[in-house]
Amino acid sequence: MLLYSCFSSTTSSSCRLQGRFDLNGMHKAGDVVLGGLFEIHFFSAFPDQSFTSEPQQPTCHGFDVIGFRQAQTMAFAIEEINRNTNLLHNVTLGYSLYDNCNKLGVGFRGALTLASGQEEQIILDETCAGSPPVLGIVGDSSSTRSIAISAVLGLYRVPMVSYFSTCSCLSNRQKFPSFFRTIPSDAFQVRAMIQILNHFGWTWAGLLVSGDDYGLHAARSFQSDLSLSGEGCLAYLEVLPWGNDPAELRRIVDVMKKSTAHVVIVFAHEGHMINLMKEVVRQNVTGLQWMASEAWTAAPVLQTPQLMPYLGGTLGIAIRRGEIPGLRKFLLQIHPNLHNHSNSYGNNMVRFWEHTFQCRFPPPPAGWVESGGAICTGEEDLESEGTEFLDLSNLRAEYNVYKAVYALAYALDDMLQCTPGRGPFSGNSCTTLQTMEPWQLVYYLEMVNFTTSFGDQVSFDENGDALPIYDIMNWLWLPDGRTKVQNVGEVKRSASKGEELTLFEDKIFWSFQSKKPPRSVCSESCPPGTRMVRMKGKPECCFDCIPCSEGKISNNTNSMECTSCPEDFWSSPQRDHCVPKKTEFLSYHEPLGICLTATSLLGTLICAAVLGIFIYYRKTPIVRANNSELSFQLLLSLKLCFLCSLLFIGRPRLWTCQMRHAAFGISFVLCVSCILVKTMVVLAVFKASKPGGGASLKWFGAVQQRGTVLLLTCIQAAICVVWIVSASPLPHKNSQYHSDKIVYECVVGSTVGFAVLLGYIGLLAILSFLLAFLARNLPDNFNEAKLITFSMLIFCAVWVAFVPAYISSPGKHADAVEVFAILASSFGLLVALFGPKCYIILLRPERNTKKAIMGRGVVKS
Repeated sequence: MLLYSCFSSTTSSSCRLQGRFDLNGMHKAGDVVLGGLFEIHFFSAFPDQSFTSEPQQPTCHGFDVIGFRQAQTMAFAIEEINRNTNLLHNVTLGYSLYDNCNKLGVGFRGALTLASGQEEQIILDETCAGSPPVLGIVGDSSSTRSIAISAVLGLYRVPMVSYFSTCSCLSNRQKFPSFFRTIPSDAFQVRAMIQILNHFGWTWAGLLVSGDDYGLHAARSFQSDLSLSGEGCLAYLEVLPWGNDPAELRRIVDVMKKSTAHVVIVFAHEGHMINLMKEVVRQNVTGLQWMASEAWTAAPVLQTPQLMPYLGGTLGIAIRRGEIPGLRKFLLQIHPNLHNHSNSYGNNMVRFWEHTFQCRFPPPPAGWVESGGAICTGEEDLESEGTEFLDLSNLRAEYNVYKAVYALAYALDDMLQCTPGRGPFSGNSCTTLQTMEPWQLVYYLEMVNFTTSFGDQVSFDENGDALPIYDIMNWLWLPDGRTKVQNVGEVKRSASKGEELTLFEDKIFWSFQSKKPPRSVCSESCPPGTRMVRMKGKPECCFDCIPCSEGKISNNTNSMECTSCPEDFWSSPQRDHCVPKKTEFLSYHEPLGICLTATSLLGTLICAAVLGIFIYYRKTPIVRANNSELSFQLLLSLKLCFLCSLLFIGRPRLWTCQMRHAAFGISFVLCVSCILVKTMVVLAVFKASKPGGGASLKWFGAVQQRGTVLLLTCIQAAICVVWIVSASPLPHKNSQYHSDKIVYECVVGSTVGFAVLLGYIGLLAILSFLLAFLARNLPDNFNEAKLITFSMLIFCAVWVAFVPAYISSPGKHADAVEVFAILASSFGLLVALFGPKCYIILLRPERNTKKAIMGRGVVKS
């Protein structure tokens, strides 16, 4: 790794160490050595580098008890593996662990040292063969350090298994081909948080991130995943400053106060949260639901009585907690007098001991004793101290370290159990303990699959990520002021079921008066019958609710569009569902239909009564004098005219549509034909009374009268047949008149056919009117031509008025107009032609004599 300067002589070839890094570490020899990088100190200091003298090494301070316990967990796991007769039989694992001092430069020096070793001088033999200083590395705890270190180690395919680096960028196999991890990627953590947001209906949240790879990659994942899911929006996205920047923190907290989002997600380290919460307390920002990333979910430094009024009820994603049997016993065996203080392991142990018991080993620093400081004896009782170091109730990062060590051990065991001739390498070869290379271990790491004693399965996918599983934690604020972080669920992904979220809501503590989850939405869901319209310049979660237009509905509270109802349906008044459209036609059950039906039946009954009167008085002069046979035919045709109007009432059907106009046309032609023949007979009779006019009567005998009526009627029947065959009237659902109604009507099919039918009736009516008008002054005491003239005048007036009224009347009103025209014209004919006769027959019988009819005829000039 470029740490050696090589030279040659006549006797030997050797490499001299170019420089030694002064690193805190713990070491143990073995047949195979595994490396480790842990944060055993919080801070580091680099001296000024003027390059006028040899640069000094950085110094580390601020002992990290948790980081030291993680390093001890790796040492424990290796000793446990060495005692396991079923794993790596006859192979002893060793370790070389270095302190990264929470600094990239220090951690990178440690990684280079692990990869190349620190021997002062190496004698190069002819083959330059030998096992590498370390075969694999457990670490690092920071995504930023893992990115830098793995980018370099990946060039040499040295496997690196991280227990705490979560950046989703590390899943890039092209950039980091030999990187693995036992902690889930932030991409899964982001999806887990989004699942929690969706579970509680929180579609409007703020996001605070740290300004490093950890926070910035999480921010990108949040933005893309929320956009893809379409189930939430970020009210704001702020990057927390490094260090204490009061002005920037004040600005960020001011954004939080002004926002309508009640949920705040923080993807940052506990150091960022400490500075942020100082400003939150200063501005007294309460009423927020905090969501914590795994970096600060279990941070004791934030679980204080001063901060719990603000952070109580926090929901957080936490690394999977596990149990490691035997670890406590191993930790209790740690003792400074068991090791030589001159090696680096002893230095770390001395610092741990002095930090734990607040004492100093001899010789103490100047003034230590004078100020009352205690002197360490090395006999202090670690167990009675009750320190955080021995609190193993919440093993999370340590559990990941434990799994990482076992993953390397299982991969190494699989590699050493390879059967020669069946190996995965070139020529189906295997490797040996003496010739193994780190890149060969990468192959076996990709296929590792084992189950821990705690019951969790460990394997890596194609990106080097372990099967993800997180615990969901809740910050509980107890009445006595104590705090407790409790497990309220988990989120995991399995090969069979995909991603699963499990929440025990009854256990969750909510720091609100309602003791219920808060509402956090930009806009409340639109009520049924409305659609969403996005607010200009705001995220898609902010919208207005616009009522659906007529004929459209929305029963989905998140609908952007209203759905049109089917053709025969209409929107309800609330616009939330479709209802069948009201159907409109001239019905027997509505007042108009009832009146027309009653009038039609009344006209039919009157016709029947008149017919009965005429039959009863058929031998009287007034009946006989006016062509009784045609009168009977006329009464029957009028009866049919009244009855045909009933076909226009009721729901239109195919047969009623076809029959209504045919029956109407034929009935009226029959009626008008009788009137026309009667008129012609009147003219012929009076013409025959003149000298030489008797011959005209032979053309108007009974047979000729019947034949004429039949011929004229058959012409109309032929018109109806042609019309029905060529373009038959059909029932039709018309929605043009009213959008919320269906008007059932009969379309005429052929306008020409309908016009010919009406025109033929009109032609006969006009002809009858003209003939009757000419004969109105013929001498007779009872001249029927006057009555025919008057009746035809009524008939023509009704049907002339009918045409524009019919055209301008929509739907059922057109049918009503036609029925009214039929009834009016029928009554006009009935009253005008038969009213005076019935009056004489019933009320003036003295005038119903031949003498009375013939006695006073006067010819008028």
